[in-house]
Amino acid sequence: MKSAWIILSALIAGMLLGIGVEAVSPDAAQASLPFVEPFGTLWLNALKMTIIPLIVALLITGITATADAARAGALAARSVAIFLVAIFLSGLMSLIMTPTLLRLFPLSASAADALRNGLGGPTEAGASPTFSDFLLSLIPTNPIAAAAETAVLPLIVFTTIFAFAITRVGPEQRATLSGFFKALGDTMLIVIGWVLALAPFGVFALGYALAVKAGFAAFGGLLHYVLIVSGIGVCVVILGLLLAWLVVGIPLPRFVRAMVPTLAVAISTQSSLASLPAMLGAATTLGVDAKKADIVLPLAVALFRFTSTAMNLAVVVYIAWLFGLELTPWEMAVGLAVAMAAALSSVSLPGSISFVTSIAPIAVSMGVPVAPLGLLVAVETFPDIFRTIGNVVADVAVTKYAADGVEDEAAQEGSAP
Repeated sequence: MKSAWIILSALIAGMLLGIGVEAVSPDAAQASLPFVEPFGTLWLNALKMTIIPLIVALLITGITATADAARAGALAARSVAIFLVAIFLSGLMSLIMTPTLLRLFPLSASAADALRNGLGGPTEAGASPTFSDFLLSLIPTNPIAAAAETAVLPLIVFTTIFAFAITRVGPEQRATLSGFFKALGDTMLIVIGWVLALAPFGVFALGYALAVKAGFAAFGGLLHYVLIVSGIGVCVVILGLLLAWLVVGIPLPRFVRAMVPTLAVAISTQSSLASLPAMLGAATTLGVDAKKADIVLPLAVALFRFTSTAMNLAVVVYIAWLFGLELTPWEMAVGLAVAMAAALSSVSLPGSISFVTSIAPIAVSMGVPVAPLGLLVAVETFPDIFRTIGNVVADVAVTKYAADGVEDEAAQEGSAP
């Protein structure tokens, strides 16, 4: 939380300085750009260099961990299946609602132009690939070359096949390969942690350059982004409540009353992991057997991020809309698949780290520029509140639904070593 506010403060300070210098001396402001902007670009490049190894490592560890969890017993297997369905519905809702919100609440043309010019990137959509081109691009003839060329979609296809193959080899070989990629992922997360430690300086430089190029309109553009993505967060929370009512069968007043302590912790900490004890209490209040809750809820905190697919896709769709990129149905389908994989492979990290590691692969796979993420991470503090609220609501609802469908014997089997 402290780090997020420092990054946000650096963004605001950089933008205010840029606006001030531009107001006093436009020539001096333009002359300063070649000296300030490269520091922001350098920081962005440092973020980008972690994307490809992180995609491979987190996808493999996520799939193998999910497969291992599904083998743990009937309750765990049922929980994983419910997780997959729920994050699919969440992402599908986002692909429908984000363009709808952008049509209902458009950004003014001047603010959009200013923000677009300040962030840089394509302003016109390239030629859309045909469906045959899309199919042919799925299978890489050389996975190493695909990684070198940052061709993320074929790389993800290969990595997914490779990860499922790992789940079929012997226990010792599976442990060796899983351990290697787990170590690779942990190492890259340390690297990205170092890069993000420099985020205040990089974001300050990017904010300064944005303000010099876009002026006060940049503030309006960023506010519009925060409101749209937070709006999707509200939609996800509503979807979670509706699923708890209509699918799980819990009356809304009863569910909300049980969730009040959990929501208080979630809002104050913005951490699903920190909310786990309160979620266990809420599940017990709703009639979930304690043994079953002890299995499903930790599994949900580790693997299930109900809001991730929806809000991560909302960020990418917003960037595509801002730069005038027309997303094809199959590009959105690919984005949904990658968003689901990213949600399952994410780990409990500070929001600034998970923001980059989860959204960058989605953006690259959909052909959307990732450079704006370096600035948007600074305002993630506000949408992140809705991420945590939606996650804890869904975690408790899924725990109730999974537990009600499995007998006690299955729970005991799942808790066995």
